[in-house]
Amino acid sequence: MSTTSSAPAATEATGLTQRYGSGRRAALALEDCSFRVPAGSVCALAGPNGAGKSTLLRITAGLIRPDAGTVNVLGAAPGTHRDRVGYLDQDQPLYGHLSIADTLAIGARLNAGRWDAAYAARIVEQGDLDPKRRIRGLSGGQRTRVALALALGKRPELLLLDEPMADLDPPARRQLMGLLLADAAENGTSILLSSHIISELAYSCGHLLLLDSGRIRLGGSVEELLAAHTVVTGRGTGLAPHTVIESHPNGRGLTALIRPRGALADTWQPQEPTLEELVLAHLRTPSAPAFLTPDMRPGDMDGDTTAVA
Repeated sequence: MSTTSSAPAATEATGLTQRYGSGRRAALALEDCSFRVPAGSVCALAGPNGAGKSTLLRITAGLIRPDAGTVNVLGAAPGTHRDRVGYLDQDQPLYGHLSIADTLAIGARLNAGRWDAAYAARIVEQGDLDPKRRIRGLSGGQRTRVALALALGKRPELLLLDEPMADLDPPARRQLMGLLLADAAENGTSILLSSHIISELAYSCGHLLLLDSGRIRLGGSVEELLAAHTVVTGRGTGLAPHTVIESHPNGRGLTALIRPRGALADTWQPQEPTLEELVLAHLRTPSAPAFLTPDMRPGDMDGDTTAVA
């Protein structure tokens, strides 16, 4: 059995549960979620619409309280260290009538003592933006850059981003993702960002947390998650004792995504899956056991089914 990582966590949750509504109309947004996000990591929070991503981020930011479970953010309850946590929701609330300079000045007043004016200004300048321009006249990508300047200008230790680039074209997403990765590398900022653009996660995020129907499906470093799974093709009669995530027939026999337990029979040809194949297979097979690598397991989680073999 693998042991839980002893490295510091930016945030850690155990048994996290959140319901909306009451009685027969009550719906589970999150159900018994347990995970940790290692400090200093860039972690993608992935999953379909309605999976619970925004709810999880709002709980972590201290904006709502969970119905059950515990959450630890930078060593304390959510909301304790608001000055050390940056949060940006998908609506990017900015005042359209203000200029960029006025917007950054508000950031400075709200974050006195932590505000890095030179850093925030540099983020704006790198986008070739005139500080005198009003927010209402900016494109979607330019608005996102200003919003990120506000979030990063306070020099947060943990940055929470809810679909910050969903409406941007691929070049703009890559440019702004590069900004976040550079900040994480330079300042050690921990970043948890929700996204549904799976194809871009492999090159941009070192860790992945996959949510579906309010439950954790996958969690871990992208490298370890891919190494723990294998796509096999062959004509074998069975794949025991391996954990089969998904299988389907093809012209040559059978193709399956598995978590190997021991050596494969010679009848199977293995290859490493792509991150998109891995995520989609787990989403298509909700009955498959959840899987977290050791550095994503909270301190009180036990059990072979969630540990790397």
